[in-house]
Amino acid sequence: MKILTTSDNPVAVNCSLEQSCSTPTWQHHMKSAIRSTEKLLDAVELGHLLEGNTGIPAGAKQFPVFVPLPFLNRIKKGDLEDPLLKQVLPVTAEDHSPDHFSKDPLGEQAATVRDGLLQKYRKRVLVISSSACAINCRYCFRRHFPYQTSTKGDAQWDETIAKIAGDPTVNEVILSGGDPLTVADEKLETVIRKVAAIEHVKRLRIHSRLPIVIPQRVTRRLLETFDSFRDSCSDRQTVFVVHCNHANEIDGDVAQSLKQLRGSCTQLLNQSVLLLGVNDSEDALVDLSERLMACGALPYYLHQLDPIEGASHFEVDPKKGLALIEAIRARLPGFGVPRYVQEIAGEPNKTVLA
Repeated sequence: MKILTTSDNPVAVNCSLEQSCSTPTWQHHMKSAIRSTEKLLDAVELGHLLEGNTGIPAGAKQFPVFVPLPFLNRIKKGDLEDPLLKQVLPVTAEDHSPDHFSKDPLGEQAATVRDGLLQKYRKRVLVISSSACAINCRYCFRRHFPYQTSTKGDAQWDETIAKIAGDPTVNEVILSGGDPLTVADEKLETVIRKVAAIEHVKRLRIHSRLPIVIPQRVTRRLLETFDSFRDSCSDRQTVFVVHCNHANEIDGDVAQSLKQLRGSCTQLLNQSVLLLGVNDSEDALVDLSERLMACGALPYYLHQLDPIEGASHFEVDPKKGLALIEAIRARLPGFGVPRYVQEIAGEPNKTVLA
């Protein structure tokens, strides 16, 4: 994802880095995020790994490092095998991908209706709401996405909204990115109000990792904005989908942010990616589901890794994925077992593996 800089930061920072803030805002956390492999390793007490042939590059060649401090603080110090660190630490394996891994494995360029507006499935459209993200996950399926063509100025937003309004077959709008919650509250409020004015749109879905990475992003104004969409018509729904892969990502602040979201949205769901060395064990998946359910979020999807160039070292054999799903079924209630799915370019829906 695009890294925020002073010149292109889409959010307003409420307190400067030179000043101490008793309660840092989410904007402050975005501004002060770790942006290099060296600083990341130093912060987790593994700086010595940059010396010698360790498989960790001094710089990220394909995809920048971006790790906000609230997420960083959940990483176990001195542990290279920490499941949170593995998600964000560049490795030399990213420079070598099998032939079936590509820059656009889901065919999103072919599904583009106009810049920043995608339609892969009937009745649903996906809006690239921002080029910035909550954190740069090394397995990201949009790590090569051409965000420069999807930047949302006011005119582009209006054109996108008009396109959706002109297609009465669309009943669901998905705000994605990047991360749609990197858009400031007042702007997001305006966009959601305009979507709510489209009579044939019955569901608003937001896909965001920010409540997990920086739980301070869940503000009172944000919750009120979601309430306003749902309250605009009796049959309107606001569905919020967070992205969490491991139970260790959920501390007390994250749990509180999820519970607040659950109170303002019709449904709160989670989607994960099955990742080698991160959550590819029975205990890891059970712990994740239990933690999510305790916070009011239902496990929704467990994705087979999208074959994006640079992420092949995270791939888990689907046979192992199927075995894991069977194993956790014996330990969880039915609603706590995510659907194991794979997205295949050009297919009319996600392929359910289990």
